[in-house]
Amino acid sequence: MINRDFNSILELLKEFDTEQKCIEHLEALRWNGYVVSPFDVSSKVYKCKDNKYRCKNTGKYFNVKTDTLFDSSKIKLQKWFLAIWLITSHKKGISSMQLARDIDVTQKTAWFMLQRIRKCFGIENNNDLDNQVEVDETYVGGKNKNRHADKKVDCSQGRSTKDKTPVVGMIERGGKLNARKVSDVGIRTLTNEIVCNVKETANIFTDEWVGYDEISKMYNHSIVKHSQKEYVNGNAHTNTIEGFWSLLKRGIIGIYHFTSRKHLQNYVDEFVFRYNTRKSAECDRFNLLLANTEVRTTYRRLIANG
Repeated sequence: MINRDFNSILELLKEFDTEQKCIEHLEALRWNGYVVSPFDVSSKVYKCKDNKYRCKNTGKYFNVKTDTLFDSSKIKLQKWFLAIWLITSHKKGISSMQLARDIDVTQKTAWFMLQRIRKCFGIENNNDLDNQVEVDETYVGGKNKNRHADKKVDCSQGRSTKDKTPVVGMIERGGKLNARKVSDVGIRTLTNEIVCNVKETANIFTDEWVGYDEISKMYNHSIVKHSQKEYVNGNAHTNTIEGFWSLLKRGIIGIYHFTSRKHLQNYVDEFVFRYNTRKSAECDRFNLLLANTEVRTTYRRLIANG
């Protein structure tokens, strides 16, 4: 197993200097000594040569990469491990261009690797929130003032979703954060998101947006009136969640420059993962993601429309 005290790329490369060490570490994290068949979890498993196993009930062969983000990839685990280390440790992420240079692959391959990794970040974006919870929404997308005159979008100011995508976030003070891409910020949508993520015993703090009116019937709900330049009212404020929005937007604008609506949730999951594990050691964050890689997508599915 990996040395829990290592916290640098140099130590990572020393620890995983062979492909076999990567395989053994992944097996320890995923199975912890008890190999489970991805085809039939109840089946007995036989160990074969070359790090392969056979499922008794189905007769199929598999290895530790089967049904994970590494499945069917020609990229060595050493490069995958380095890519995961870089994206989880860089506070604002890493671009596909930079990753391609760092691990010596093409930009197209680096983009595909990053998108596969992002599919696994959702493990930290499904928390039950309680106690003092701040809720707020933001919009991700272009701004008319930054566009050429013939590319400006009419009536796209404020809460319009013509060229921006709304994201609602909920954070328990001193605890975890959840954030979701939503279709709109109406009463029904916001109420449903809050009910699904926040326990009924929580105290909720929001601004005065009408989309939060319904939750006053279900929760202890306090409001700050931003339209009146009120940002703190006793214990009521949304400064914590707004701090996360600034991290998200600076990362998207500064590192990725653009995200489509289709892939936006994956980028949100990435920033939520890093925020929720910000107090963890680098190696613990790295291992947490490695232990939850059983999410796989294909390049065709990533580039498909819709």
